[in-house]
Amino acid sequence: MARIERMLKIDVHTHILPKDIPKFKDRFGYGGFITLDHYQPCFAHMVRDDGKQFRDIEENCWGAGQRIDDMDSSGIGVQVLSTVPVMFSYWAKPAHGLEVSKFLNDHIADIVTEFPLRFAGLGTVPLQSTELAITELERCKEIGLAGVQIGTNVNQLNLSESRFFDFFSACEELGMAVFVHPWEMMGEQDMQKYWLPWLVGMPAEVSRAICSLIFSRHAGTLCQN
Repeated sequence: MARIERMLKIDVHTHILPKDIPKFKDRFGYGGFITLDHYQPCFAHMVRDDGKQFRDIEENCWGAGQRIDDMDSSGIGVQVLSTVPVMFSYWAKPAHGLEVSKFLNDHIADIVTEFPLRFAGLGTVPLQSTELAITELERCKEIGLAGVQIGTNVNQLNLSESRFFDFFSACEELGMAVFVHPWEMMGEQDMQKYWLPWLVGMPAEVSRAICSLIFSRHAGTLCQN
């Protein structure tokens, strides 16, 4: 009975990274990308290629085995995996954003294929180019991912911009779920104390995305299709 109850619990909001991330700065000729510094076993710094540290992570952020152990101890049957939003790389050149997306998506798809009863996967797409985003969306479907995770804005463009309409239509046609995740912190520079960027900035980003879609003229079209 306990096993049945555990298998019914699904965590839809979990992030994962490959253990080893290429130095995209060296490959593309410009910076801004995240790398991992495995400074000791089972621990790593997420570091921007300018040397600025972003976050500390542990083995359960890249190791499927460790993650399953954690899931079992928490009574979670299935996790829906997606990348850490800082990896979206919407600011990169479109072709480079596509390459980053493919790398991340292949990693998640491999884990889902290896452990199909424990994980489902969401891909990431280069939304700085709608055409390339749709191309990668179609590939995500082919490699077994259930949908995509996107940011609350794309280079400060709201999700209600007409340039994204074809992408959302493609998601509907392919039956791909869309998980909208805050990836910036509105007003972050003005509220550095008390964890306010997370407590205020991120919910504000979510509200921005929701309101943009609700109030846009395209919202009715999306509902009708």
